[in-house]
Amino acid sequence: MLPGRLCWVPLLLALGVGSGSGGGGDSRRRRLLAAKVNKHKPWIETSYHGVITENNDTVILDPPLVALDKDAPVPFAGEICAFKIHGQELPFEAVVLNKTSGEGQLRAKSPIDCELQKEYTFIIQAYDCGAGPRETAWKKSHKAVVHIQVKDVNEFAPTFKEPAYKTVVTEGKIYDSILQVEAVDEDCSPQYSQICNYEIVTTDVPFAIDRNGNIRNTEKLSYDKQHQYEILVTAYDCGQKPAAQDTLVQVDVKPVCKPGWQDWTKRIEYQPGSGSMPLFPSIRLETCDGAVSSLQIVAELQTNYIGKGCDRETYSEKSLQKLCGASSGIIDLLPSPSAATNWTAGLLVDSSEMIFKFDGRQGAKIPDGIVPKNLTDQFTITMWMKHGPSPGVRAEKETILCNSDKTEMNRHHYALYVHNCRLVFLLRKDFDQADTFRPAEFHWKLDQICDKEWHYYVINVEFPVVTLYMDGATYEPYLVTNDWPIHPSHIAMQLTVGACWQGGEVTKPRFAQFFHGSLASLTIRPGKMESQKVISCLQACKEGLDINSLESLGQGIKYHFNPSQSILVMEGDDIGNINRALQKVSYINSRQFPTAGVRRLKVSSKVQCFGEDVCISIPEVDAYVMVLQAIEPQITLRGTDHFWRPAAQFESARGVTLFPDLKIVSTFAKIEAPRDMKTTVPKSEVLEEMLHNLDFCDILVIGGDLDPRQECLELNHSELHQRHLDATNSTAGYSIYGVGSMSRYEQVLHHIRYRNWLPASLEARHFRIKCSELNGRYTSNEFNLEVSVLHEDRVSDKEHVNHLIVQPPFLQSVHHPESRSSIQRSSVVPSIATVVIIISVCMLVFVVAMGVYRVRIAHQHFIQETEAAKESEMDWDDSALTITVNPMEKHAGPGHGEDETEGEEEEEAEEDMSSSSGSDDSEEEEEEEGTGRGRHGQSGARQAQLEWDDSTLPY
Repeated sequence: MLPGRLCWVPLLLALGVGSGSGGGGDSRRRRLLAAKVNKHKPWIETSYHGVITENNDTVILDPPLVALDKDAPVPFAGEICAFKIHGQELPFEAVVLNKTSGEGQLRAKSPIDCELQKEYTFIIQAYDCGAGPRETAWKKSHKAVVHIQVKDVNEFAPTFKEPAYKTVVTEGKIYDSILQVEAVDEDCSPQYSQICNYEIVTTDVPFAIDRNGNIRNTEKLSYDKQHQYEILVTAYDCGQKPAAQDTLVQVDVKPVCKPGWQDWTKRIEYQPGSGSMPLFPSIRLETCDGAVSSLQIVAELQTNYIGKGCDRETYSEKSLQKLCGASSGIIDLLPSPSAATNWTAGLLVDSSEMIFKFDGRQGAKIPDGIVPKNLTDQFTITMWMKHGPSPGVRAEKETILCNSDKTEMNRHHYALYVHNCRLVFLLRKDFDQADTFRPAEFHWKLDQICDKEWHYYVINVEFPVVTLYMDGATYEPYLVTNDWPIHPSHIAMQLTVGACWQGGEVTKPRFAQFFHGSLASLTIRPGKMESQKVISCLQACKEGLDINSLESLGQGIKYHFNPSQSILVMEGDDIGNINRALQKVSYINSRQFPTAGVRRLKVSSKVQCFGEDVCISIPEVDAYVMVLQAIEPQITLRGTDHFWRPAAQFESARGVTLFPDLKIVSTFAKIEAPRDMKTTVPKSEVLEEMLHNLDFCDILVIGGDLDPRQECLELNHSELHQRHLDATNSTAGYSIYGVGSMSRYEQVLHHIRYRNWLPASLEARHFRIKCSELNGRYTSNEFNLEVSVLHEDRVSDKEHVNHLIVQPPFLQSVHHPESRSSIQRSSVVPSIATVVIIISVCMLVFVVAMGVYRVRIAHQHFIQETEAAKESEMDWDDSALTITVNPMEKHAGPGHGEDETEGEEEEEAEEDMSSSSGSDDSEEEEEEEGTGRGRHGQSGARQAQLEWDDSTLPY
């Protein structure tokens, strides 16, 4: 093309283009030249179709943007200089890529958003370069229509029109469509803006969804199985982009109207100590418009598997008998295993409830002397028993209690046993008491004997009449057989529990007729029968059903409790009154520490309708009460654990009080949340004191039993009786028992005394106390006490003489402040009758103290060193009283007044210690103080001058 352009140069020169001649002639000549050179307008297509992808700037045109000019290859005239777009605020521009070829490009000036505008239509024209570089008279092409479509990008996820959907369906139906969910997409193209699929995200639900968002159930729904379903649904556009957030669909299942109780909770939690708690505060009966004439409700609290049939106090049988007002003299045949009651040690036992389990291979021998041989014509046997059907076709006798010959013969004097689910009591009188044919066997046939449940049995004997009480109800024997009395003999008898002792007719005496079942609280009371009131108290439950505000029950409501308050029957003819009455039924447990666990609760209903053959049926209410664990107390015993007393006090009639300052405290841990809820400080544990009863305290002698020939533990019985407690005394220790407050036990323990008539060979005695609540369920710490004996005769065995000053009632301490603490740590002021202070002075402390007072008592210090040198060969006996006192020496120095002041302070401290040891020894102490004053003091002035002579103390 360059050669072609050069051929035009002569022509241009001939026409005078660029000759430099000025004036108007030049302008005219240029126009003429342009008219002759730029003869043609550019040419473009009449229409273009373009596509641009959103967020991109390049437009793809079809056909491509190219402008042609017939003036080519004339420079400028045949070249394309511009493409112009006609329209307002169009986001496009056209640029020339090649002037010579006329190629152009259409591109976006700013990001294109399909969601704002999907298509653009505008006019475009091409312009050539005119006749020269400075020529403005460019020629333009015809107008071409450009149509551009914006290509969509799948940038938006589907969103649901509603954040959540809710619907209600009736149970037992299959629906074509329960509800329809709908999602939308903001993308502009059909491909990305349309929802092509819905999907249920939640698994294992009986629902399905189609492409249009219609949800249906795949199986029949049941209100009893599930009241409500919550499912998550998502949506996909046609580009398979999931929804940004799933929607929640809640489907409530409405039951088909079924008669029954509504608005009750299956699990009911009971916090110990919360009193009476309503069980069904919102319960109501749905009759489905049935015509009901009357309604009977039976609410039953099932506690057969708790302890001995329900939650009862777990104190020992003796304590329970006393709480219920039973007369004294009861003998517990199945006590807790201990040193004094060791015959139950080999039996299987549930220690929490003191329940003894017999598996048909065990029996226990009651030691001789526990039960008197002659029970008289009146006595009572009580027990808790749980027994099932006997194994085998022909069941053998299962002995509960048996008194038989120990050797030679096999006669049963009295026995209580089970045979073929019959309870039999055998009582054979001795021949000397009766010589006629008399009643001997009493039989009772009761279903409860073999129902594997706990029942309370009381056998009252007023010979020849024997009455059985079972769970408080009276039963007469259905069969009474007579027999001859037993011939008298000198054969000893053996009382056993759980089996019968066969002493004769066998090669070797052994147990026979073993019992299979569980026993508890087996007692016998010779000489007296038990009253109906006491029997009811002993078997009474501490938990049961109750009715809050009986006065507010509606008119026409009848109710009835069984004796244990485990069953409540209510009747009425008005449904509203029945609902309100049942809402007031509550559970109560009066124990401070109830047995934790589940109590089953059932409510059954019987409906009568108005003259209809078919009446509605109401299902049972099956719920349970969960009794939570009670706060466990921590019982702590504390007091003085070591002290000294002179030998004379051990020999005195009053003896030595062992626990004058004993304290019994019970605490429990309480979690306390921080006051500032925003803080991250962890919760703190606070100990709070609580009050409850105790049922026994054991005082054990450690290091060997007491020798009854020279020592014993004593306690005035009046102290026990005033506080309704009992005690047993043995060489192993002292046991105080009975249900009483901690303060009562404290008061009794404060009066326990120890005596020893021969204390010369005794160095010390050790004792240990341990207390319990609920028969060992909660026990205290073991409090150990050491009581040491001060022997006066040992003082004379040393080479130096120690003087014990009994009076005045105080002794002045050595005037060294540094040594006071050492004295108090190494010695105790133990005297009540004779005030004695044991002082041990350390040499190092003595030297330091003497250095402080060197200037003031230099002369006295010299004398003390001299005296100390003379006594240097003496041994310091730290095991006995080693206080050296010179009562005759008078100190006259500058520090004399201070010594007296310290002595008075010492006196006050000693008097305080003496007063805390108890009032029992006050009279004896006053007598000995008077004796001491006559023996050691001539005048008040001389007593005031008595001081410690520390110069004779060897170090």
